[in-house]
Parts: sequence; structure tokens; C-alpha cells
Amino acid sequence: MSYKRPHFVREESWRLKRVKESWRSPRGKTSRVRRSKDGWPPVVKIGYAHPKATRGGHPSGLKEIMVCKLRDLEGIDPKTQAVRIAHTVGERKRVEILDQSKKANIRVLNPGPKKEAEVTAEVTAEPTTPTESSAESDMETLTKETEPKEETTKAETTEAPAKERKTSKKTKKRSKE
Repeated sequence: MSYKRPHFVREESWRLKRVKESWRSPRGKTSRVRRSKDGWPPVVKIGYAHPKATRGGHPSGLKEIMVCKLRDLEGIDPKTQAVRIAHTVGERKRVEILDQSKKANIRVLNPGPKKEAEVTAEVTAEPTTPTESSAESDMETLTKETEPKEETTKAETTEAPAKERKTSKKTKKRSKE
């Protein structure tokens, strides 16, 4: 992994919205990408492949080992291997695997989110008794809400003459009959 491979994009994906970036091999007769012209994106070729020894490995350089049980941690070499906990493992077994791997100094690639300690705050609720002042204020708000309000509409304040509708000769005859 001594070099970084280029980002391969589909031809014209930067120009046309309907064409996605996912790589497709260019097949056009006059395609500049297929002909590997300067200034155009590179084409996927066998020369960009990584060495077989490092292919498919973790970026850290360690080999990934899938773990489902505590027994799977027994034969792991912490210098060359790292652990990935399977997604089907529950929280209780995951905590056990994390503890065991910490003792053996094994790196875990997906430890999961750290659980915060649940703090239970005791809330003492005192029974509240209605006082005379609060009862009076409640009555005042009720009476204010129920009083009718005088509303003036826009039509009442500004009276504009209505426009006359244009009628055709046919409708005039019908209205006379």
C-alpha cells in the first residue's frame, strides 16, 4: 500500500445529472476516456491493483478476524491481527468480548458506542394546594377569554363598488325569458 489509487468516475458524470459517478467502462468509438487522453479521468486497469499480500486488508495493516464468541479470541496474535465483532452479537456478550480483548491487548475495530452511566435523579414531588390568589387569577383569565370581542371586517371598513359582469347577447335573451 505504498501509493493511493485514483478515484475512478464514470465518463460525463460531472456534466450530466442523470449519470451517476459509479464506474462503468467507456465503450464509445471516440471516447476520450477509453483512449486515455490527457486531462480525462483514468480508466480502471490491472496495474492499479494492490499486492496480493495486502489486498482486502484493513488500512491499519492488520488482518481482520471475525469474532462471535469468547472462544474465538484465543488464537489471535495482537501484532498482526485485529478483531471485528459480528453484528449479531448482543450487548452482554459484546461487553465480555471487549473486556477480554482489552486484557489480551487485542485491537477491536468496531467497539460500538460507549454507554453513558445512567444517572437516576430522585425527584421529590410536593403536593400543591391551590391558594386563594391562584384561584382568583384563574377566574380572571377565564372571564377574559369568554368575553366577546368586537371584530371589524375589511368589507365593512372599505366599501368598494362591485364590478359589472359582461354578458353576451345569448345570456341576455335567456334572462329575459
